[in-house]
Amino acid sequence: MTKSKTQKAKAAKAKVPPKKAIKRPVKPVSQKTAKPAAKKAAKPAATPRPGSAAATKPAPLNPLARLLEEVKKRKECVHQYLKLKDRPDRFLPEDIYRGMHSYLGIGGKSLRPAVCLFCCGAVGGDEDKALPAAAAIEVYHTWTLVHDDIIDRDKLRRGAATVHEELTQRAVKRLGLKGEEARHYGTSMAILAGDLQQGWTIALLTELVRERGVNPILVLQLILDLEIDVQSALIEGEALDVQYSKMPLESLNEEKILAMLWKKTGALYQFAGKAGAMIGIDQPNNKHPYVEALSQFTSHCGMAFQLQDDILGILGNEKTLGKPVGSDIREGKRTVIVYHSLNAAPRAERNLILKTLGNPKATPAQVKSVTQLFVKLGGIEHAAELAQKYVRKAVTALEPLPDTEYKQLLMQWADYMVNRTF
Repeated sequence: MTKSKTQKAKAAKAKVPPKKAIKRPVKPVSQKTAKPAAKKAAKPAATPRPGSAAATKPAPLNPLARLLEEVKKRKECVHQYLKLKDRPDRFLPEDIYRGMHSYLGIGGKSLRPAVCLFCCGAVGGDEDKALPAAAAIEVYHTWTLVHDDIIDRDKLRRGAATVHEELTQRAVKRLGLKGEEARHYGTSMAILAGDLQQGWTIALLTELVRERGVNPILVLQLILDLEIDVQSALIEGEALDVQYSKMPLESLNEEKILAMLWKKTGALYQFAGKAGAMIGIDQPNNKHPYVEALSQFTSHCGMAFQLQDDILGILGNEKTLGKPVGSDIREGKRTVIVYHSLNAAPRAERNLILKTLGNPKATPAQVKSVTQLFVKLGGIEHAAELAQKYVRKAVTALEPLPDTEYKQLLMQWADYMVNRTF
Protein backbone atom coordinates (compact mmCIF):
# COMPACT_ATOMS: atom_id res chain seq x y z
CA MET A 1 0.00 0.00 0.00
CA THR A 2 1.53 3.33 -1.07
CA LYS A 3 1.72 6.19 1.42
CA SER A 4 0.06 9.52 0.64
CA LYS A 5 2.19 12.69 0.29
CA THR A 6 0.90 13.93 3.61
CA GLN A 7 1.94 10.71 5.37
CA LYS A 8 5.41 10.85 3.78
CA ALA A 9 5.89 14.45 4.88
CA LYS A 10 4.94 13.60 8.48
CA ALA A 11 7.31 10.64 8.52
CA ALA A 12 10.19 12.78 7.22
CA LYS A 13 9.50 15.47 9.78
CA ALA A 14 9.50 12.93 12.61
CA LYS A 15 13.00 11.75 11.65
CA VAL A 16 14.54 15.21 11.89
CA PRO A 17 16.38 15.46 15.26
CA PRO A 18 15.60 18.52 17.40
CA LYS A 19 18.14 21.35 17.32
CA LYS A 20 20.34 21.68 20.39
CA ALA A 21 20.50 25.09 22.06
CA ILE A 22 23.93 26.64 21.74
CA LYS A 23 25.17 28.62 24.71
CA ARG A 24 27.23 31.44 23.31
CA PRO A 25 29.97 32.82 25.53
CA VAL A 26 29.70 36.44 26.59
CA LYS A 27 32.51 38.46 25.03
CA PRO A 28 34.43 40.75 27.38
CA VAL A 29 33.77 44.43 26.93
CA SER A 30 36.94 46.23 25.91
CA GLN A 31 37.82 49.84 26.48
CA LYS A 32 37.11 50.49 22.81
CA THR A 33 33.91 48.52 22.46
CA ALA A 34 31.67 50.23 24.94
CA LYS A 35 28.34 48.51 24.29
CA PRO A 36 27.56 45.42 26.34
CA ALA A 37 25.36 42.70 25.00
CA ALA A 38 21.75 43.30 25.95
CA LYS A 39 20.82 40.69 28.51
CA LYS A 40 17.67 39.92 30.41
CA ALA A 41 18.22 40.78 34.04
CA ALA A 42 15.60 38.26 35.06
CA LYS A 43 18.13 35.49 34.39
CA PRO A 44 19.70 34.85 37.81
CA ALA A 45 23.28 34.06 38.63
CA ALA A 46 24.00 30.38 38.52
CA THR A 47 25.74 27.39 40.11
CA PRO A 48 23.19 26.31 40.99
CA ARG A 49 20.61 28.28 39.01
CA PRO A 50 17.41 28.83 41.00
CA GLY A 51 14.11 28.71 39.16
CA SER A 52 15.51 26.84 36.15
CA ALA A 53 12.69 24.30 36.28
CA ALA A 54 9.92 26.89 36.15
CA ALA A 55 7.48 25.95 33.41
CA THR A 56 5.06 28.84 33.61
CA LYS A 57 5.58 32.57 33.63
CA PRO A 58 4.66 34.30 36.91
CA ALA A 59 2.32 37.24 36.97
CA PRO A 60 4.03 40.60 36.31
CA LEU A 61 5.46 42.20 39.45
CA ASN A 62 5.61 45.87 40.37
CA PRO A 63 9.16 47.38 40.19
CA LEU A 64 9.91 47.01 43.91
CA ALA A 65 8.59 43.45 44.12
CA ARG A 66 10.53 42.54 40.99
CA LEU A 67 13.73 44.02 42.42
CA LEU A 68 13.35 42.13 45.69
CA GLU A 69 12.67 38.93 43.77
CA GLU A 70 15.84 39.43 41.73
CA VAL A 71 17.85 40.16 44.89
CA LYS A 72 16.39 37.04 46.51
CA LYS A 73 17.50 34.89 43.56
CA ARG A 74 21.08 36.17 43.87
CA LYS A 75 21.01 35.67 47.61
CA GLU A 76 19.98 32.04 47.15
CA CYS A 77 22.78 31.50 44.62
CA VAL A 78 25.38 33.06 46.92
CA HIS A 79 24.33 31.07 49.98
CA GLN A 80 24.16 27.79 48.06
CA TYR A 81 27.65 28.50 46.74
CA LEU A 82 28.88 29.15 50.27
CA LYS A 83 27.49 25.78 51.34
CA LEU A 84 29.53 24.16 48.58
CA LYS A 85 32.66 25.96 49.79
CA ASP A 86 32.10 25.41 53.50
CA ARG A 87 35.00 23.82 55.42
CA PRO A 88 33.66 22.37 58.67
CA ASP A 89 36.87 20.32 58.89
CA ARG A 90 38.91 23.52 59.02
CA PHE A 91 36.60 26.03 60.70
CA LEU A 92 37.18 24.75 64.24
CA PRO A 93 36.43 24.41 67.12
CA GLU A 94 32.64 24.18 67.10
CA ASP A 95 32.06 27.60 68.67
CA ILE A 96 34.18 29.23 65.96
CA TYR A 97 32.17 27.43 63.28
CA ARG A 98 28.89 28.55 64.86
CA GLY A 99 30.15 32.12 65.12
CA MET A 100 31.14 32.17 61.44
CA HIS A 101 27.79 30.83 60.25
CA SER A 102 25.39 32.50 62.69
CA TYR A 103 24.53 35.54 60.57
CA LEU A 104 24.87 33.62 57.31
CA GLY A 105 22.31 31.16 58.65
CA ILE A 106 19.65 33.67 59.67
CA GLY A 107 20.36 35.68 56.53
CA GLY A 108 20.22 39.39 55.79
CA LYS A 109 19.23 41.35 52.71
CA SER A 110 22.39 40.40 50.75
CA LEU A 111 22.32 43.76 48.96
CA ARG A 112 26.09 43.95 48.46
CA PRO A 113 26.56 40.58 46.73
CA ALA A 114 23.42 41.20 44.68
CA VAL A 115 24.66 44.54 43.37
CA CYS A 116 28.03 42.96 42.57
CA LEU A 117 26.22 40.51 40.28
CA PHE A 118 23.96 43.22 38.84
CA CYS A 119 27.03 45.32 37.96
CA CYS A 120 28.68 42.36 36.27
CA GLY A 121 25.59 41.85 34.12
CA ALA A 122 25.25 45.57 33.42
CA VAL A 123 28.56 45.62 31.51
CA GLY A 124 27.72 42.50 29.50
CA GLY A 125 29.39 39.95 31.77
CA ASP A 126 28.17 36.55 32.92
CA GLU A 127 26.90 36.75 36.49
CA ASP A 128 28.00 33.18 37.18
CA LYS A 129 31.60 34.22 36.58
CA ALA A 130 31.35 36.75 39.42
CA LEU A 131 29.60 34.42 41.88
CA PRO A 132 32.74 33.68 43.98
CA ALA A 133 33.32 37.43 44.36
CA ALA A 134 29.72 38.00 45.45
CA ALA A 135 30.07 35.20 48.02
CA ALA A 136 33.36 36.69 49.24
CA ILE A 137 31.68 40.09 49.70
CA GLU A 138 28.87 38.48 51.71
CA VAL A 139 31.35 36.77 54.05
CA TYR A 140 33.48 39.90 54.34
CA HIS A 141 30.45 42.01 55.25
CA THR A 142 29.47 39.41 57.85
CA TRP A 143 32.76 39.66 59.76
CA THR A 144 32.33 43.44 59.93
CA LEU A 145 28.91 42.91 61.53
CA VAL A 146 30.33 40.46 64.08
CA HIS A 147 32.99 42.96 65.18
CA ASP A 148 30.64 45.95 64.94
CA ASP A 149 28.16 44.30 67.31
CA ILE A 150 30.94 43.75 69.83
CA ILE A 151 31.98 47.41 69.61
CA ASP A 152 28.38 48.61 69.97
CA ARG A 153 27.59 46.05 72.70
CA ASP A 154 24.47 45.02 70.83
CA LYS A 155 22.62 41.90 71.93
CA LEU A 156 20.27 41.53 68.96
CA ARG A 157 20.71 41.38 65.19
CA ARG A 158 18.10 40.23 62.68
CA GLY A 159 15.83 39.26 65.55
CA ALA A 160 18.32 36.83 67.09
CA ALA A 161 21.22 36.98 69.52
CA THR A 162 24.38 38.63 68.21
CA VAL A 163 27.34 36.30 67.73
CA HIS A 164 29.17 37.33 70.91
CA GLU A 165 25.93 37.11 72.89
CA GLU A 166 25.09 33.66 71.47
CA LEU A 167 28.57 32.39 72.32
CA THR A 168 28.34 33.91 75.79
CA GLN A 169 25.14 31.95 76.37
CA ARG A 170 26.86 28.78 75.14
CA ALA A 171 29.71 29.41 77.57
CA VAL A 172 27.19 29.51 80.42
CA LYS A 173 25.35 26.35 79.35
CA ARG A 174 28.22 24.22 78.06
CA LEU A 175 31.22 25.36 80.09
CA GLY A 176 29.54 26.50 83.28
CA LEU A 177 31.08 29.98 83.07
CA LYS A 178 29.39 32.92 84.74
CA GLY A 179 29.24 36.69 84.52
CA GLU A 180 32.33 38.43 83.20
CA GLU A 181 34.11 35.14 82.42
CA ALA A 182 31.26 34.03 80.15
CA ARG A 183 31.12 37.43 78.46
CA HIS A 184 34.88 37.43 77.90
CA TYR A 185 34.67 33.96 76.37
CA GLY A 186 31.81 34.94 74.04
CA THR A 187 33.57 38.11 72.92
CA SER A 188 36.87 36.31 72.35
CA MET A 189 35.28 33.57 70.25
CA ALA A 190 33.32 36.12 68.21
CA ILE A 191 36.46 38.12 67.43
CA LEU A 192 38.25 34.97 66.30
CA ALA A 193 35.28 33.88 64.19
CA GLY A 194 35.32 37.25 62.44
CA ASP A 195 39.06 36.93 61.86
CA LEU A 196 38.60 33.54 60.20
CA GLN A 197 35.82 34.94 58.01
CA GLN A 198 38.35 37.39 56.60
CA GLY A 199 40.59 34.50 55.64
CA TRP A 200 37.64 32.71 54.02
CA THR A 201 36.94 35.85 52.01
CA ILE A 202 40.35 35.69 50.33
CA ALA A 203 40.00 31.95 49.68
CA LEU A 204 36.68 32.61 47.94
CA LEU A 205 38.23 35.31 45.75
CA THR A 206 40.89 32.86 44.57
CA GLU A 207 38.08 30.68 43.19
CA LEU A 208 37.59 33.34 40.52
CA VAL A 209 40.82 32.05 38.97
CA ARG A 210 40.55 28.37 39.90
CA GLU A 211 36.93 27.83 38.90
CA ARG A 212 35.84 30.72 36.69
CA GLY A 213 38.98 31.45 34.68
CA VAL A 214 39.12 35.13 35.60
CA ASN A 215 42.36 36.96 34.81
CA PRO A 216 44.72 36.32 37.79
CA ILE A 217 46.03 39.90 37.65
CA LEU A 218 42.46 41.14 38.03
CA VAL A 219 41.89 38.91 41.05
CA LEU A 220 45.12 40.06 42.68
CA GLN A 221 43.97 43.65 42.14
CA LEU A 222 40.65 42.91 43.84
CA ILE A 223 42.38 41.28 46.81
CA LEU A 224 44.73 44.24 47.13
CA ASP A 225 41.85 46.72 46.92
CA LEU A 226 39.83 44.83 49.52
CA GLU A 227 42.61 44.19 52.01
CA ILE A 228 44.27 47.62 51.81
CA ASP A 229 41.83 50.25 50.53
CA VAL A 230 38.53 48.89 51.84
CA GLN A 231 39.80 47.42 55.09
CA SER A 232 41.82 50.48 56.10
CA ALA A 233 38.88 52.78 55.28
CA LEU A 234 36.39 50.59 57.11
CA ILE A 235 38.48 50.25 60.27
CA GLU A 236 39.23 53.98 60.26
CA GLY A 237 35.50 54.66 59.96
CA GLU A 238 34.69 52.34 62.86
CA ALA A 239 37.42 53.94 64.99
CA LEU A 240 36.17 57.45 64.20
CA ASP A 241 32.61 56.39 65.00
CA VAL A 242 33.75 55.37 68.49
CA GLN A 243 35.93 58.46 68.95
CA TYR A 244 33.27 60.91 67.74
CA SER A 245 30.78 59.53 70.28
CA LYS A 246 33.19 60.64 73.03
CA MET A 247 33.92 64.08 71.55
CA PRO A 248 31.99 67.34 72.00
CA LEU A 249 29.74 68.19 69.04
CA GLU A 250 31.50 71.53 68.67
CA SER A 251 34.64 69.74 67.47
CA LEU A 252 32.74 68.08 64.59
CA ASN A 253 30.96 69.20 61.45
CA GLU A 254 28.68 67.53 58.93
CA GLU A 255 31.50 67.00 56.45
CA LYS A 256 33.51 64.99 59.00
CA ILE A 257 30.46 62.91 59.94
CA LEU A 258 29.66 62.11 56.31
CA ALA A 259 33.27 61.14 55.62
CA MET A 260 33.16 58.78 58.60
CA LEU A 261 29.90 57.23 57.35
CA TRP A 262 31.38 56.64 53.89
CA LYS A 263 34.38 54.84 55.38
CA LYS A 264 32.12 52.66 57.53
CA THR A 265 29.66 51.76 54.78
CA GLY A 266 30.33 53.34 51.40
CA ALA A 267 33.77 51.79 50.89
CA LEU A 268 32.52 48.19 50.78
CA TYR A 269 29.55 49.12 48.60
CA GLN A 270 31.95 50.82 46.19
CA PHE A 271 34.11 47.69 46.10
CA ALA A 272 31.07 45.51 45.32
CA GLY A 273 30.23 47.61 42.26
CA LYS A 274 33.83 47.84 41.10
CA ALA A 275 34.46 44.11 41.51
CA GLY A 276 31.34 43.17 39.54
CA ALA A 277 32.20 45.58 36.73
CA MET A 278 35.85 44.53 36.47
CA ILE A 279 34.93 40.86 36.33
CA GLY A 280 32.22 41.64 33.78
CA ILE A 281 34.67 43.32 31.38
CA ASP A 282 37.46 40.91 32.42
CA GLN A 283 39.98 43.74 32.76
CA PRO A 284 42.01 44.86 35.81
CA ASN A 285 41.28 48.46 34.87
CA ASN A 286 39.99 50.82 37.58
CA LYS A 287 39.81 53.65 35.03
CA HIS A 288 37.51 51.92 32.55
CA PRO A 289 34.45 54.19 32.14
CA TYR A 290 32.07 51.39 33.15
CA VAL A 291 34.12 50.54 36.25
CA GLU A 292 34.30 54.19 37.29
CA ALA A 293 30.56 54.65 36.69
CA LEU A 294 29.54 51.65 38.77
CA SER A 295 32.09 52.43 41.51
CA GLN A 296 30.56 55.90 41.87
CA PHE A 297 27.05 54.48 41.69
CA THR A 298 27.55 51.98 44.51
CA SER A 299 29.57 54.48 46.57
CA HIS A 300 26.72 57.02 46.51
CA CYS A 301 24.18 54.27 47.19
CA GLY A 302 26.22 53.17 50.19
CA MET A 303 25.92 56.65 51.66
CA ALA A 304 22.17 56.69 51.05
CA PHE A 305 21.91 53.28 52.69
CA GLN A 306 23.76 54.45 55.83
CA LEU A 307 21.71 57.64 56.15
CA GLN A 308 18.51 55.60 55.87
CA ASP A 309 19.96 53.17 58.43
CA ASP A 310 20.45 56.05 60.85
CA ILE A 311 16.82 57.10 60.34
CA LEU A 312 15.53 53.57 60.88
CA GLY A 313 17.70 53.26 63.99
CA ILE A 314 15.57 56.02 65.51
CA LEU A 315 12.14 55.70 63.87
CA GLY A 316 12.11 52.09 62.66
CA ASN A 317 9.97 49.22 63.91
CA GLU A 318 12.04 47.09 66.27
CA LYS A 319 10.34 43.84 65.21
CA THR A 320 10.87 44.62 61.53
CA LEU A 321 14.46 45.73 62.04
CA GLY A 322 15.35 42.80 64.27
CA LYS A 323 17.49 45.01 66.52
CA PRO A 324 16.89 47.60 69.26
CA VAL A 325 15.58 51.00 68.17
CA GLY A 326 17.10 53.94 70.04
CA SER A 327 20.42 52.23 70.79
CA ASP A 328 22.24 54.85 68.68
CA ILE A 329 20.94 57.52 71.07
CA ARG A 330 22.10 55.62 74.15
CA GLU A 331 25.50 55.00 72.53
CA GLY A 332 25.89 58.69 71.67
CA LYS A 333 26.36 58.12 67.92
CA ARG A 334 27.29 61.34 66.11
CA THR A 335 24.99 61.11 63.11
CA VAL A 336 23.86 63.79 60.68
CA ILE A 337 20.50 63.67 62.48
CA VAL A 338 22.09 64.50 65.83
CA TYR A 339 24.33 67.22 64.44
CA HIS A 340 21.54 69.01 62.55
CA SER A 341 19.07 68.74 65.46
CA LEU A 342 21.50 70.13 68.03
CA ASN A 343 22.37 73.08 65.82
CA ALA A 344 18.67 73.88 65.42
CA ALA A 345 17.69 73.32 69.06
CA PRO A 346 16.95 76.07 71.61
CA ARG A 347 18.95 75.81 74.83
CA ALA A 348 16.41 73.77 76.84
CA GLU A 349 15.89 71.21 74.09
CA ARG A 350 19.62 71.06 73.38
CA ASN A 351 20.29 70.28 77.03
CA LEU A 352 17.70 67.50 76.99
CA ILE A 353 19.32 65.93 73.92
CA LEU A 354 22.82 66.17 75.41
CA LYS A 355 21.61 64.72 78.73
CA THR A 356 20.20 61.64 76.97
CA LEU A 357 22.74 61.22 74.18
CA GLY A 358 25.43 58.72 75.19
CA ASN A 359 23.62 57.74 78.40
CA PRO A 360 23.37 53.91 78.44
CA LYS A 361 20.85 54.16 81.29
CA ALA A 362 18.51 56.54 79.47
CA THR A 363 14.89 55.52 80.05
CA PRO A 364 12.53 54.65 77.18
CA ALA A 365 10.66 57.88 77.94
CA GLN A 366 13.85 59.94 77.58
CA VAL A 367 14.76 58.21 74.32
CA LYS A 368 11.23 58.82 73.03
CA SER A 369 11.46 62.53 73.90
CA VAL A 370 14.76 62.90 72.04
CA THR A 371 13.35 60.99 69.07
CA GLN A 372 10.43 63.42 68.91
CA LEU A 373 12.87 66.34 69.06
CA PHE A 374 14.87 64.91 66.15
CA VAL A 375 11.65 64.98 64.11
CA LYS A 376 10.54 68.41 65.35
CA LEU A 377 13.94 70.04 64.80
CA GLY A 378 14.26 68.72 61.25
CA GLY A 379 17.12 66.28 61.82
CA ILE A 380 15.24 63.32 60.36
CA GLU A 381 14.04 65.33 57.36
CA HIS A 382 17.54 66.64 56.70
CA ALA A 383 19.04 63.14 56.72
CA ALA A 384 16.28 61.92 54.37
CA GLU A 385 16.93 64.79 51.96
CA LEU A 386 20.66 64.03 51.99
CA ALA A 387 19.96 60.37 51.25
CA GLN A 388 17.77 61.34 48.28
CA LYS A 389 20.56 63.61 47.05
CA TYR A 390 23.00 60.69 47.07
CA VAL A 391 20.52 58.52 45.18
CA ARG A 392 20.17 61.19 42.47
CA LYS A 393 23.97 61.36 42.17
CA ALA A 394 24.09 57.56 41.95
CA VAL A 395 21.54 57.40 39.13
CA THR A 396 23.40 60.14 37.25
CA ALA A 397 26.58 58.06 37.49
CA LEU A 398 24.87 55.33 35.45
CA GLU A 399 24.57 57.53 32.36
CA PRO A 400 27.62 56.02 30.55
CA LEU A 401 26.00 52.58 30.65
CA PRO A 402 23.72 51.47 27.79
CA ASP A 403 20.03 51.03 28.54
CA THR A 404 19.45 47.41 29.52
CA GLU A 405 17.24 45.63 32.01
CA TYR A 406 20.24 45.50 34.33
CA LYS A 407 20.46 49.28 34.30
CA GLN A 408 16.78 49.46 35.20
CA LEU A 409 17.39 47.05 38.09
CA LEU A 410 20.25 49.20 39.35
CA MET A 411 18.07 52.31 39.32
CA GLN A 412 15.38 50.45 41.27
CA TRP A 413 18.06 49.19 43.65
CA ALA A 414 19.20 52.77 44.26
CA ASP A 415 15.65 53.86 45.01
CA TYR A 416 15.28 50.97 47.46
CA MET A 417 18.21 52.32 49.49
CA VAL A 418 16.03 55.15 50.79
CA ASN A 419 12.61 53.50 50.74
CA ARG A 420 13.39 50.36 52.70
CA THR A 421 11.92 49.83 56.16
CA PHE A 422 14.50 47.33 57.45
